[in-house]
Amino acid sequence: MPETVFLAANNGDLGGGEQMLLRTAAAVRDLDREAVVVAPATPGDVVAAARAEGLEAVAVPGEGRRGYLRGLRRWDRTRDGLLWCHGLVPALATAGHRRRVVHLHQLPRSRAQWAALAVARRGALTVLTPSHTLSRGIVGSRALPNWTDDPPAAPRPVRADGLRVGFLGRLSTDKGLDVLADAVLARPTATLRVAGDDRWVAQADLEPVRRSLAALGERATILGHVTPADLFRSVDVAVFPSRVPESFGLVVAEAMAAGVPFVVSDAGALPEVAGPDHPWVSPAGDVAALAAIIEAIDQSGPGEISKITTAARLRWDTEYSPAAGRERVRRLLEEVGSR
Repeated sequence: MPETVFLAANNGDLGGGEQMLLRTAAAVRDLDREAVVVAPATPGDVVAAARAEGLEAVAVPGEGRRGYLRGLRRWDRTRDGLLWCHGLVPALATAGHRRRVVHLHQLPRSRAQWAALAVARRGALTVLTPSHTLSRGIVGSRALPNWTDDPPAAPRPVRADGLRVGFLGRLSTDKGLDVLADAVLARPTATLRVAGDDRWVAQADLEPVRRSLAALGERATILGHVTPADLFRSVDVAVFPSRVPESFGLVVAEAMAAGVPFVVSDAGALPEVAGPDHPWVSPAGDVAALAAIIEAIDQSGPGEISKITTAARLRWDTEYSPAAGRERVRRLLEEVGSR
């Protein structure tokens, strides 16, 4: 009988890594394997989301990050099965234990985290990252790319008089929203629709964004939290203009799946996700270059745009669909099961 796969979360709230943990657990279940999500009892968002999806979940008691580390290490002493550590925290908590996969969703951010990784990966069956770009920064790791849910079918909106530009992400300079707002300002008939919020954004990173959005006046609409599908249905082009290197770029894969035209910056793995033939890639932080690409899209005919979005959707089918993700999980479990 195949061994149980336990998937340990980095945090108790639902960030990008935790969303991928849940998708991975669903893929394991779809492969007729027993999947169990392990996460902090407090906050309990991951545990609640797992149970809502019909997945078994273990809530590890403990106060704060250190409490979770200690609680997870105690729990893991009696584990019987494979442990898939989604993040540095569960990998460090279970360092030295048998039958573990270490899956990092971002590069360590400090010398202390790099030292923790050196300890956390000891004895691991393999070390995974979400992109080849990120794997190049971690010796001995390999890429297991993320994937998205299959979006609901929806017709593309009828083109308005002015180009409707969309943004999805944190309202921060890291994500390049100020660069995008300045680029849209250069197109007098273009408008900007912004989906996301400024939670956890430092004031120094937020102020330039506020100034650039204020310069657009009524041409900027702040939507707050909306689903990617809702945003993509309401815009003519989506732009992901990150300044900082991205570990993957799930929003790019979501745009590919939705069939919406999209622009990425060259920060981190964004061009990798978009693919080598994607024509709309702008240097990170370059307002003039981004404005020129937006203008080129505005002047493109529907046939040219359809050709590009169709190619992107085909790439999504092959690389980032649930079926593609499930096949990667199947191959990995087959590989580590033989060790």
